Amino acid sequence: MVLPEGLAMPPLPYAIGLLVGVVGVAGLIYLLRPPVTNWTVVALSPWMALGGVLHGLERLGTFPESIEPLFGAPAVYATMAIVTGLTWAFAGVSAEIRTHGSTDRTLGTIGTAVLITLSVFSVYQGINNGTLAPFWPVIAIVVAGVVTAIAWVLLSLGFTESASVTGATGVVVIGAHAVDAVTTAIGYDVIPGISERTPLSRIILQIGDALPTADLIGAGWLFVFVKLFIAGAVVVLFREYVKEEPTQARLVLAFIAAVGLGPGAQNLLVFAIGGL
Repeated sequence: MVLPEGLAMPPLPYAIGLLVGVVGVAGLIYLLRPPVTNWTVVALSPWMALGGVLHGLERLGTFPESIEPLFGAPAVYATMAIVTGLTWAFAGVSAEIRTHGSTDRTLGTIGTAVLITLSVFSVYQGINNGTLAPFWPVIAIVVAGVVTAIAWVLLSLGFTESASVTGATGVVVIGAHAVDAVTTAIGYDVIPGISERTPLSRIILQIGDALPTADLIGAGWLFVFVKLFIAGAVVVLFREYVKEEPTQARLVLAFIAAVGLGPGAQNLLVFAIGGL
């Protein structure tokens, strides 16, 4: 199978194991049927970022060969689906047996704790290797936050009902793709040694490079605009879907957010400790 640059199928035993794991966990979640609210999607956000961090560490050669294939792309999506699904199931069962238990709170707390722990480990690794460079990751996070706020305000003003119906889930989708877009733009414009692996994204960046504005503000702004326009359009178009099938719609939106926040988190990690 020919995959885009940077993507590779894991060896067959790993692929079979991941497939069985995903099917098994999907069946478990289907049987338990935990409620899916806007806060569920928020609680899933650290797990989305965690997948990106793990893939970034894989790219930097952190893991032993025996488990490295689990964190390559696209295998990392299956790996995280299994781990997140099992944690979600645990959180649901825990909420049922505890007096004031909350599935979303437990899921989000565990994900955040693991993400922070792995981030601290990554920083420690960067310090030890002499490759820690936090400037651009911090700038990217701040800019992504500002861009997310502006995009959500504009969407709320122009499509008030869509913003109201999708709520926090919509914010997660916009924010996730803002992180990916901004980190990609910064990587393309200012960090040597960074190249875009996705063909369509590379084309958009090349178009931005050909515009008269490239010398003044770089090429990445066009990618940020296109990314956020598409993310906003998805939120608007999902309005009726969320109304009619809220559980399914929120899960699909969570997946859409994951394919933005995962790569964005990976970019942040590589910028921070990759020695670029």
